[in-house]
Amino acid sequence: MQQSAKNITLLAIESSCDETSASVCRNGEILSNIIATQKIHEQYGGVVPELAGRAHLQNIVPVVTTALKEANCSREELDAIAFTQAPGLIGSLLVGAQFAKSLALALEKPLIGVHHMQAHVMANLIAENKPAFPFLCLTVSGGHTQIVLAHSPLQLEVIGETIDDAAGEAFDKTAKLLGLKYPGGPLIDKYAKLGNPNAFKFAEPQIPELNFSFSGLKTSVLYFLQKQVRENPNFIEENLNDLCASVQRTIIRILMKKLKKAVVQTGVKQVCIAGGVSANSGLRMALTEYGLQNNIKTFIPDFQYCVDNAAMIAMTAYHKYQNNEFTSLDASPSARAEW
Repeated sequence: MQQSAKNITLLAIESSCDETSASVCRNGEILSNIIATQKIHEQYGGVVPELAGRAHLQNIVPVVTTALKEANCSREELDAIAFTQAPGLIGSLLVGAQFAKSLALALEKPLIGVHHMQAHVMANLIAENKPAFPFLCLTVSGGHTQIVLAHSPLQLEVIGETIDDAAGEAFDKTAKLLGLKYPGGPLIDKYAKLGNPNAFKFAEPQIPELNFSFSGLKTSVLYFLQKQVRENPNFIEENLNDLCASVQRTIIRILMKKLKKAVVQTGVKQVCIAGGVSANSGLRMALTEYGLQNNIKTFIPDFQYCVDNAAMIAMTAYHKYQNNEFTSLDASPSARAEW
């Protein structure tokens, strides 16, 4: 039985990778969403798990304190503490989980563990203009690429997913091949705006049903660049904008092709995107144009809710609280977990 939504105030913590975030939610409204991004990983070209865990230890107290202050909320007003339980880097998850457990125990409040990927989908429920159920969500990040059919806030069905690499990884690995700094995805987006998306052709995998594959694309880009650089050592520098535009176009074509297929198969005409790659301007434009041309309602989260953030954890926890879905203090975080 669902509880009344009246006067439910939650603190949520997100620490699955390299962002330390805290958010306060009251009655389904986000009052604060504080995110501390770890810059230290840029010099290594990717996230270093041990350094990420240490940074979370340094950031979590000031981030939570700031989130409560911005929301004008005291710890005593909280009705529950939520945290990202899975998936993610185990060291990073442990910092958020142990902090949430300690606070819940000290305040004698219930604990709510949240699945990170479910929360990305629920980020679309934060804005006033939100989809009605059922809706489809293309969830794209550095570690995941999925098509989710959302029947209700707590009933989500994965109907398609990558069989190897994620779209976000394809962006970042390609950026590394092009000599771009980490994180490379946003830089590809930046340079793609200046290039010709039809300048170069790359492999588009033919995967059955609604599943994805990006390993072949990465290999295609690698071999192409190796060949061109052998003939012209300055090839990448001279064609950077066109290369970024062509790679981005290919990734978006792969994503949109499967999403369109999902709309046809399910008949659902409300479509969302979520995850870090949903901040990509090309993908946002492609989804918007598809909606306008096909009478499909499309929904795109604000940029702050695309990246890893605690507001999406809070929104999911709010629905779990109403449904009395609480987590034991003995529960452990998991690097990988099924829905």
